[in-house]
Amino acid sequence: MKRRLILSLALALSAPFAFAQEEKKEAEPAKPAAAAERVKLTTSKGDIVIELNRAKAPITVENFLTYVNKKHYDGTVFHRVMDGFMIQGGGFALKDGKIEEKETGKGIKNEASNGLKNDRGTIAMARTGDPNSATAQFFINVVDNAGLNAPSPDGHGYAVFGKVVEGMDVVDKIKASPTGTKPLTMRGAGGQTMEAPQPNVPTEDVVIKSAEVVK
Repeated sequence: MKRRLILSLALALSAPFAFAQEEKKEAEPAKPAAAAERVKLTTSKGDIVIELNRAKAPITVENFLTYVNKKHYDGTVFHRVMDGFMIQGGGFALKDGKIEEKETGKGIKNEASNGLKNDRGTIAMARTGDPNSATAQFFINVVDNAGLNAPSPDGHGYAVFGKVVEGMDVVDKIKASPTGTKPLTMRGAGGQTMEAPQPNVPTEDVVIKSAEVVK
């Protein structure tokens, strides 16, 4: 943060022809920059540390941290893995031997036009065709995905809100996971559930054991 020099002018009025004198106050000490917020995902393949960019994506970061602090991500899986594209998680958990979608809050405003790009190692929000539908699901780009940047083919783009700063080797392990078609239990808009086969699901569950804020 740049120093600001505050000047105070004092006029000597006690005698005729007195000269105005300039008094300089000591410069205010610079405030230390706030440390970037980080979240550690402890997975069955190893740890991933994500640095969040609140300055560029304040709504998305606040939303993500809300789910982290509520322990929403604990026990969820990476349910969609595509080598050469991305790994997606945060929305489905193991329950009674099945992979079932968890309940979430309302969708948030899409911040895809914040200038952050869907480059390799960045984390972004997953959503439906509605640009403001992102809730808890996220994905980590394993390559540069310029086609996901705003405006992207759908006119909106996908909001990046941070980047992997530790554990990219773990991300690469996850992206290399064998995948196939497996049934997922999904939730409809009215809360009803439906089981349907989905492609690109790891044949061996890749679990997010915990998600926590770290310094």
